[in-house]
Amino acid sequence: MLRWPNSHPPEPGCYSTFTSLKNCHMPTINPYLNFQDNTEEAFNFYKSIFGGEFSAVQRFRDVGQGPELPEADGSKLMHIALPVGNNLLMATDMLKSQGQKVNPGNNFSLSVQTESEEEANKIFNGLSAGGKIESPMKKEFWGDYFGMLQDKFGVQWLVHYTYPK
Repeated sequence: MLRWPNSHPPEPGCYSTFTSLKNCHMPTINPYLNFQDNTEEAFNFYKSIFGGEFSAVQRFRDVGQGPELPEADGSKLMHIALPVGNNLLMATDMLKSQGQKVNPGNNFSLSVQTESEEEANKIFNGLSAGGKIESPMKKEFWGDYFGMLQDKFGVQWLVHYTYPK
């Protein structure tokens, strides 16, 4: 028998299968991968396996308000997304010039897409309790309300809300 927190499902009609929740309105969680200089190669490989088209490809050189970077880093990927079923597989290149290095444990994060700033704050504050805030919740230069943290168990989280256009 499935037990829900507080002994009840989050809403009527919401139920769980072994792989997903059905008929539920709640935040979406997707994997966010970190690579050292080979994100594009990795994602072309994943695309060859899963099919589909990239829903986002953003290079560091295309981000006008991003950090000042060496020219060689401009062609690296700040963000890429590949839809896989109802989920997004997303990633970035970690930049050695910015002191970033891929190590076991920091090569992925869980990305939480919320439905409001209020929900983003609630989730961020809850997950960061006893953990380490990497970047507080704020409106970022690409337009999302966004924050990064590591929870008290060492899991990395990206929490964001995308404003309606």
